[in-house]
Amino acid sequence: MPMDDVLKEFLTEGSEGLAQLDLDLVELERHPDSQELINRIFRSIHTIKGGCGFLDLARLEAVAHATEGVLMQVREHRLGVSQSMMNDVLSGVDAIRKIMNYLETEQREPDGDDRVVIERLERWLTGEPPVTPEEPTPELPQHSGGSRGTFELFETGEVIPVHASAVPLAEEPSTSVAPAAAEVRTPAPPAPPSGAGSSDSEAGSDPRQSVVESSLRVNVVLLDRLMNLVGELVLARNQLIQLSTGTEESVFAAPVQHLNRVASDLQEAVMKTRMQPIGAAWGKLPRLVRDLAAATGKKIELDMRGAETELDRQILQAIQDPLTHMVRNSADHGIESPDERIDNGKPAHGTITLNAYHEGGHVILEITDDGAGINVDRVRSKAIERGLVKAEAAMAMSESQILRFIFEPGFSTAAQITNVSGRGVGMDVVRSNIERIGGTVDLSSRMGEGSTVRVKIPLTLAIVSALVVKAGAHVFAIPQIGVVELVRVTEELQHRMERVNQVRFYRLRDALLPIVDLAGLLALNSDSSRSEFNIVVCQVGTLRFGLVVDDVYDTQEIVVKPVGRLVKHVTVYSGCTILGDGRVIMILDTTGIASTAMPSTQSERTVPRSVEAQTTQNTERESILLFDAGGATLQAVPLVRVARLEEFGAEQLEEADGRLVVQYRGALLPIIAANPSMNVRARVPRPVIVLSADGQTMGLAVEEIKDIVEEHLVMQAGARRPGVRGVAVIAGKATEVLDVTHFLSEASASLSGVGGF
Repeated sequence: MPMDDVLKEFLTEGSEGLAQLDLDLVELERHPDSQELINRIFRSIHTIKGGCGFLDLARLEAVAHATEGVLMQVREHRLGVSQSMMNDVLSGVDAIRKIMNYLETEQREPDGDDRVVIERLERWLTGEPPVTPEEPTPELPQHSGGSRGTFELFETGEVIPVHASAVPLAEEPSTSVAPAAAEVRTPAPPAPPSGAGSSDSEAGSDPRQSVVESSLRVNVVLLDRLMNLVGELVLARNQLIQLSTGTEESVFAAPVQHLNRVASDLQEAVMKTRMQPIGAAWGKLPRLVRDLAAATGKKIELDMRGAETELDRQILQAIQDPLTHMVRNSADHGIESPDERIDNGKPAHGTITLNAYHEGGHVILEITDDGAGINVDRVRSKAIERGLVKAEAAMAMSESQILRFIFEPGFSTAAQITNVSGRGVGMDVVRSNIERIGGTVDLSSRMGEGSTVRVKIPLTLAIVSALVVKAGAHVFAIPQIGVVELVRVTEELQHRMERVNQVRFYRLRDALLPIVDLAGLLALNSDSSRSEFNIVVCQVGTLRFGLVVDDVYDTQEIVVKPVGRLVKHVTVYSGCTILGDGRVIMILDTTGIASTAMPSTQSERTVPRSVEAQTTQNTERESILLFDAGGATLQAVPLVRVARLEEFGAEQLEEADGRLVVQYRGALLPIIAANPSMNVRARVPRPVIVLSADGQTMGLAVEEIKDIVEEHLVMQAGARRPGVRGVAVIAGKATEVLDVTHFLSEASASLSGVGGF
């Protein structure tokens, strides 16, 4: 049974504290007047006792409380340090250690009590120190350089002091308590698990790693340096791949491919060391909500979900301020007063819900309140009043477009300024900070029901997946987090290009997509009369626009390097990177491009109302990946279930007990054909869709990836075979929609005999 993360953290920190306690207590006997030592010892025991109450560890708390009581007397100079008193304190520490060792193996406290240890400690508080009885010195084995009756030699070769005055746990005698001398006491070996042998020879034979030994605290600076070195390794790998490409008979092909796999695994492992649960950024929010509720006279409950969702430490630091602003805004503007809520048929307590989860290689963070919602008409009037939009254009805008004005600097609809909010600062900070790290923020609301802020952020900023494109004679990288799809415009499709109020649009699936020519924006030499070009469909918040480029090369994992100070003010760039051939290229910032090419989202405001109605309907659609599996009918899966698109060579496809697998990112990835009649090895390289859900991952082998489309998915016919949800009309064609859960469970069963995943 996996150990609870909270208990694991408690045991790790507690064991570190106990190890330092042994050193500090022995040192205190030598320097009994050291207030710094006394305070440090007291804090260590107090920390352990505090964790006991949280985890409901009554026995451990009782021993820690008694030990802390004696140390409190020493700290307040009511009790002097003596050898007999220190022996009893060390007995308490030993009792704590034994209970924690048992907790580590059994995940519960051992039966019994520590009455003898606690009573001896409590007598120091009553002014009646116990008399240490005379006990015979145990016979110990002879060893070179030692003396009988002073040290005990374990089979591990560790020598620890022995004192007869120690009082151990009630149910098991022991004599391992440090003396008043200067020797450093070595911690006793962990207690064997329940049912295991109890002899000395068996005590150290348990091959399982302890919780303490399985974790290590590392300086953050060292982790950052390690990440930088991995980044350089990735750059070198990309260069080697570039050099070996095109020479099929190269003797370097195999080792370069192996280096590629190792570098990818190393990169992923180092990234995991930087990952922290998003709950670490939520620590201050309960107190914040409590204080806001008290200041405003409201009743507010905070519901936090997905606190274990992990993301990069750098991203975590960047979202702390935006998160605080959003929660404060929900508490002050969103949640109504108790009387108002009751009048509206709601419970007196309002609820703010924080929810975090992974989706398609990103982290989604939702802040939802069940308050009054946002008055769209009031926001529209305020935007017109401030001159942010003309009245005619404002009336043609959708609700989602109107709500975006809330993120404008200085924008506020509050009737009066309070010490909490109303000055028009906060939400613009949210947008700027989120977009600075390559994320997007979206706001939706329903009057009388509440509001939701949805934030989409990358897992990391150090190494990102990017699309490499060309405009004019220059090459650029676009982070894939902002890329929705690619569109190839041929001469036959030129008629879809339109111009509305001096703004170019491309009619994509009956919706008008505003177009930005990258070469024109950057004043690069490019053939404007070309008959064929590519459109990279990008998304910034709720805004979608097409970026026209000359060529699209490939997707690469690039190492993000900061731009120099001379170009830092250029908003269309977010950094630079080095390609495999050694060229330095700029990384484009889609947010900066949108604000530069379409200031104040003018292009959105010029879209006709009929098109806006279509766009509103499209919000209920979902992104779908279309592919050919070799059958008579196209197949599709929801894009939200797709983790990556890969191609595997023949040497990567392996068989294990008749099952097809690939060594992928440090684990075995099961490969299952989308079409049962498909020969997976018949095509090399084989396109594979990596699907992921509920912690499971598998590869779906297909013939060809066709397209990514957005459709309102409606099943026109039911399924007649396993693995198919039904048949729907997608992009004008009958398409089989696959049941991802079926394939994941099939893959899980296929690997149950080879370690699972």
